[in-house]
Amino acid sequence: MANYDVIIIGSGPGGYVCAIRCAQLGLKTACVEGRDTLGGTCLNVGCIPSKALLHASHQLHEAEHNFAKMGLKGKSPSVDWAQMQSYKDEVIGQNTKGIEFLFKKNKVDWIKGWARIPEPGAVEVGEETHTAKHIIIASGSAPATIPGVEIDENTVVSSTGALSLPKVPRKLAVIGAGVIGLELGSVYARLGAEVTVLEYLDQITPGMDTEVARSFRALLKKQGLDIITGAAVQGTEALKTKAKVAYTLRKDDSEHQLDADVVLVATGRKPFTDGLGLDGLGVEMTQRGQIATDARYKTSVDGIYAIGDVIEGPMLAHKAEDEGMALAEILAGQAGHVNYGVIPGVIYTHPEVASVGKTEDSLKEAGRAYKVGKFSFMGNGRAKANFAADGFVKILADAETDRILGAHIIGPAAGELIHEICVAMEFGAAAEDLARTCHAHPTYSEAVREAALACGDGPIHS
Repeated sequence: MANYDVIIIGSGPGGYVCAIRCAQLGLKTACVEGRDTLGGTCLNVGCIPSKALLHASHQLHEAEHNFAKMGLKGKSPSVDWAQMQSYKDEVIGQNTKGIEFLFKKNKVDWIKGWARIPEPGAVEVGEETHTAKHIIIASGSAPATIPGVEIDENTVVSSTGALSLPKVPRKLAVIGAGVIGLELGSVYARLGAEVTVLEYLDQITPGMDTEVARSFRALLKKQGLDIITGAAVQGTEALKTKAKVAYTLRKDDSEHQLDADVVLVATGRKPFTDGLGLDGLGVEMTQRGQIATDARYKTSVDGIYAIGDVIEGPMLAHKAEDEGMALAEILAGQAGHVNYGVIPGVIYTHPEVASVGKTEDSLKEAGRAYKVGKFSFMGNGRAKANFAADGFVKILADAETDRILGAHIIGPAAGELIHEICVAMEFGAAAEDLARTCHAHPTYSEAVREAALACGDGPIHS
């Protein structure tokens, strides 16, 4: 008899959610985690701490730029970096302890240590071997780098090092204009750093709707981020107190050099499967180093499954969570399903940027007839009152059926507003369905309704 029905390797959002759902569905469950705390990259050195710093630095921005306009007079607050780090660590602690509590509540065993799979049905942790009918790999991802750039987590840092710098740098160079680079670049720009972002492609945030990306870049520039696109980084050199970044501009092959106190390497992430012993098991991998799975998350080896950042698809915590719940349901004999066409993406800068479904670029490429409904936050009463009127909502709908195909929001609380459209898409709603739904006034969400109205006879406030 196996010790467990399910052993999950990794306690990030995919792993811990899967573990809890498995236990709720009556499966005897254990989760292996080598860190001292649960929650994986997301809770310890990713989503949660970065949002804490984004929140703190945004409050500083509000105090410096908007308080006086509202009649809140007084000296602007100074930055106590050590205290801000303590606040961030406190937030991490509350969240990781919360997962520990949920494991105890749901009777999930936490096996502490790093896992290895010597054979199907067995998981080695230290000197102990545990057995299970099903093994789920949810080991997440690690920061990736590029040739010529070596991360030392001192002067040349990954997102992990960038969250815990000893002081706010005077000059910060960011390699990569994706989500991580722009969020952390925003944090340090608000705290007074001179931030330069180098991006290899000609557009920031690859894959984002082109119109939104253009507006986003203009707003970030207004906030003090210097963004250089078409920049091919050749290498970095870490000196005693600073670093140099060498890059060429792709348009003319001209060579340039950038001096910085700290270089943040934000060139994406790669699946983390080190030490699991997958080669010896014969687990099939994709060309990009991901674990190959079928539609039910099964690997090429019986009894071994994988979810989250180690398999194909966007490296998003909520995508991993959905896969974790779906797989738990499958193992418990239920249907288990993830709708990959309705997975939102959010960038937590200010303004926030959120998207779901198709972009205009992808619809044009597919030759699909569509219509666009757009509404600017300049026409939204609450946004104007809150100094948050930058940006717009854009809804893409099928030209004939009016069914919503995608949506893109740049503006206040975009990461919250996008979910109304996600729910609508899950139910196959038309833009008219959204337009005919009463929205409370005054709210930011009225901009979503107005964009839906713009897919028909036109918005009211534009």
